[in-house]
Amino acid sequence: MELDLNLLRVFRAVAEGHNFREAGDRLGVTRSAVSQGIRRLEDTLGVALVQRSTRSVRLTEAGERLFREVAQPLTTLDTALEGAHDDGPPRGLLRVTATSIAERFLSGPLLAGFVQAHPGITLDVTVSDEEFDIVAAGFDAGVRLGEVIEQDMVAVPVTGPQRELAVAAPDYIARHGAPRHPRELVDHRCIGWRMTPGVAPHRWEFVEHGQPFDVQVDPQITTNDMLLMIRTALAGGGITFGIEETFRPWVERGDLVPLLEDFLPPFPGFFLYFPSRRHPPAKLRALIDHVRAARDHEDAGSAPARTGAGSAPPV
Repeated sequence: MELDLNLLRVFRAVAEGHNFREAGDRLGVTRSAVSQGIRRLEDTLGVALVQRSTRSVRLTEAGERLFREVAQPLTTLDTALEGAHDDGPPRGLLRVTATSIAERFLSGPLLAGFVQAHPGITLDVTVSDEEFDIVAAGFDAGVRLGEVIEQDMVAVPVTGPQRELAVAAPDYIARHGAPRHPRELVDHRCIGWRMTPGVAPHRWEFVEHGQPFDVQVDPQITTNDMLLMIRTALAGGGITFGIEETFRPWVERGDLVPLLEDFLPPFPGFFLYFPSRRHPPAKLRALIDHVRAARDHEDAGSAPARTGAGSAPPV
């Protein structure tokens, strides 16, 4: 049986995106072209691979089986083909996912410097706090805290150690006082973070005498938007909790006051992570080298100013 490998790439894009239009956007073709490609593949194999609806597609049992078998070999083949053309500047689409709290990576200068140095690379960054398999989702790399990265991934540090911080506006502290121990937070108005609707708010974690513990505060306001948390805290709406680097601009200006610092030691920071490959594509190697150079530059004590770290965005 002769089979056009491009049809399998179309199928992979549909399986990963669960949508013909999204698959078309990823491949740079129309929705109609994706639909025709899937139909041709089904006709060639003589089996239905997807179940279509007006809004999305779902793989049939045969489709699920085919996707499991071809996803990794296709990725390996594409990497090998790209590597065969590594005789020039890095080029192509580089897809990266990053958590919304990776301030150093997302703040602007690091990515702006990367695309300026590599004009042949198109960078597609998806910001998501959900944990998922980046390989199955079609990403080249991800940026997360080190403690949540799978053990089979290769990780390159983007930052040094980080720590979480509880903060409140001076006005709130003047009206309600400052907690002296984390357990007193249950008596305060709190602003909490959750990943998605229906998921319990993030538990606030602390350490005392070397022993970790958490406090299950009952936030009066809960959101998945860190900027909303900051804005509400600045307005005196309560105590909020997050990565220290995120709050630093407002703390340095005195708009937010750190609380409970003795109970919040540092932990491993953010890492760029990617699947272990013998020969990563040139575009990914370029990003790895850029992140390493930026980190070395910062370790040398001459890091460039960062938007969002040296000056506060408008709120």
